Parts: sequence; structure tokens; C-alpha cells
Amino acid sequence: MKVVAFNGSPHKEGNTYSALKAVIDELEKQGITTEIIHMGHKAIRGCTACYKCVENKDEKCSLKDDDVNEWIQKIKEADGIILGSPVHYSAISATLKAFLDRAFYVASANGGLFRHKVGASVLAVRRSGGLPAFNQLNNYILYAEMLMPSANYWNVAHGSVPGELLQDEEGLQIMRVLGKNMAWLLKLVENGRGIVEEPEAEAKIKTNFIR
Repeated sequence: MKVVAFNGSPHKEGNTYSALKAVIDELEKQGITTEIIHMGHKAIRGCTACYKCVENKDEKCSLKDDDVNEWIQKIKEADGIILGSPVHYSAISATLKAFLDRAFYVASANGGLFRHKVGASVLAVRRSGGLPAFNQLNNYILYAEMLMPSANYWNVAHGSVPGELLQDEEGLQIMRVLGKNMAWLLKLVENGRGIVEEPEAEAKIKTNFIR
């Protein structure tokens, strides 16, 4: 089994990385292969609403001057993903949002590429705004019909300068518990495959409220 984590911070080994690493360490203890992709420093364009992914159904975004299409395939091939972000004005980083908007729309347009994978979100914040950003990340996971493990609190840890998050003992415990629960859920899915019948996917119904 493999889990791919995305570090949406511009800092490669800042507090977001520390939060992700605490989760990753628990996964690796359970024999799960992991990879952390640092993408928060890259130039990622936002979705242009061209709908080419819907038209072409080739599992690709039409914008091909960055790594988004490569990352989509990494998620598709993985058993689980972790989305990690710093908090900017009570929201996730702009770079991470641009990536997720495109990746998750491509996944939806191509039959639900991420459906029933295990997904989790982690946030690093100096003081406030962690929960709105946490909910923002979870919206992607829930929309994609992914399976979400929990911890013993919301997945937010605190720190300002790089490394300071490591002093947040409760925050680190949250990440450890999340990692243990995520490993358990991944194993449940793996061991249940072919034994417990998977619910059939339904075609999306779209209702507009303006006639």
C-alpha cells in the first residue's frame, strides 16, 4: 500500500512538513510506503473552466505547463493521500487550491478516479483560522467519495517559525493518532476488497435552482 502526501507550503521543511511527517511516521511503522511531494513553492495555474477534461476524458487537465497531470496519476495509483497546508487568511495556500481544483475536477470528469481511496487533511497554523482551512481541504475529499480517517481532535497543529510546531505536544498527538487510524482504515479497505461488496457508483445528478 502507498500513501502520497502533498505539502502545500512554500517552505519545504516548515511546520506543514512537520505535521505531515508525524502522520507519515505512523504509516511507515505499519509497513505502508509513503511519499511527500513538496509543491507549495511551484507556479500552478488555477482552473480555467475550459471543460476539456470533461470533453476528452483522458484523465488530464488541458493546462500542461506544470506537474498537475503527473500528480493526478500519483493519486490514482496510490491507496491514500494526505493534503497538508499552512493557513493563509483562514484558508489553504493558493498554490494548493489551484492544484486541488484542477485535480479533483479531472478525477470527477473521468468517472471518479479517487473514489474510495483513503484521504486525510492536516493544517499548520500560527494562531487562528485552522478550522476553516481544515474544512476547505475536507470538501475535496468528501466530494470525491473518499474515505476519511479521524483523530482525537481536528487535524490542526500550531507553530509560527519552522520547527515550532514540534513543541505543540497535543498537535503532534493528533497527527500520530491520525496516522494510526489512517493505517488501520487502509488495511480494512485492502483486506475487505473482494470480500465486502463495494457500493456501485451512481451517475451524478445535477440540479439547478434557477429555471
